[in-house]
Amino acid sequence: MTQAPHYPQPRTCPYEPPAGYRELGEQGPLLKVTLFDGREAWLVTGYQESREILTHPNLSSQRTHPDFPIVAPRFRSQIARSLAMIAMDPPEHDIYRRFLNPHFSLKQVRRMQPEIERIVSGHVDRIIEHGPPADLVPLLAVPLPSLVICRHLGVPYEDHDFFQDASGKVMLGTEEESGGAAQDLVDYIDRLVTEQIKEPTDGLLGQLVRERVLTGDIGHAELVSIALVLLIAAHETTSSTLALGVITLLEHPEQLALLHEDPERVGTAVEELLRYIATTDLVATRIAKGDIELAGQTIRAGEGVLVSGTLANRDPRTHQRPDELDLLRSDSHHLTFGFGIHQCLGQNLARLELEIAFRELLTRLPGLRLDAPVSELPILGAGTVQRVLSLPVAW
Repeated sequence: MTQAPHYPQPRTCPYEPPAGYRELGEQGPLLKVTLFDGREAWLVTGYQESREILTHPNLSSQRTHPDFPIVAPRFRSQIARSLAMIAMDPPEHDIYRRFLNPHFSLKQVRRMQPEIERIVSGHVDRIIEHGPPADLVPLLAVPLPSLVICRHLGVPYEDHDFFQDASGKVMLGTEEESGGAAQDLVDYIDRLVTEQIKEPTDGLLGQLVRERVLTGDIGHAELVSIALVLLIAAHETTSSTLALGVITLLEHPEQLALLHEDPERVGTAVEELLRYIATTDLVATRIAKGDIELAGQTIRAGEGVLVSGTLANRDPRTHQRPDELDLLRSDSHHLTFGFGIHQCLGQNLARLELEIAFRELLTRLPGLRLDAPVSELPILGAGTVQRVLSLPVAW
């Protein structure tokens, strides 16, 4: 019997899918793949099929299920299997989302725009003062989302070195590193929540204490789990998308020229970059809790299901010229933030941070260019978040 192809596979170019994914896409929109531990799971590669299955009532996010598909050893820890919202199904999931949605609504995020603009402007000032060559990862891509989520949550920014390092290990470390870093983060947030319960501040953690903990809607441990997810998710993906977006634009000068010609195109440019880069290779890992008919095949109860944002975002049945970056395209819709009830809670905030950062960076540094060949840029990640470790630029 021929073994199903392996998944995930590492990228060789920061913004392009792994070479082997072309074959997976051609075998799709639904096929079996082999995971690192030898188990098989279904991989959904089609755009429409991904949307269909992500709203199917027989799909579950319960990661404690013994047959739940795990795509890397680091995600086997108990903490990773019991994350708030991410590892929950309705009705528990819906209750948490209802508590949090108002704090991440478009209206709420737009109130944060002046502060985000000040943060970005200050960091671009420091890049200019530093002079070329400058590394955009420590000077902008990492601190921007970290500082924004710290202020939103009410987390002390002076602790950012700790939780940036810890969240990076959770997402990309070895199994031992990931488990240890996750426990360190839980202990850290547990102390924060204890302080907030004694004396709530104006940040989101303090608001949730007043609105939900003191009213008995959720407990101390539940707020710790919520804060853990928000802290990790908020800066890992945005930081990586910002760095990958800069690389992609600088490697496509004809597209970059469109942004210089009209900076107001930055909103549509961000959507196309989100589609094209697909920073999070996988947008969903799930398990079937009942049979699911999809694309002429039957996914049986108890079988693992993966949804590839990388491939769904480049489905030729949905997107014209899917492998071309086109900042003017009208079919830039994508699944980078997921779809259905688990769609990314922080997508409004991420979009705003990216738009402000690209506009400020490219307007004030119109001659921006890579200071190293793209093939030499250190990139980590396969199957989860692609991460740029260093991004030297000149201007």
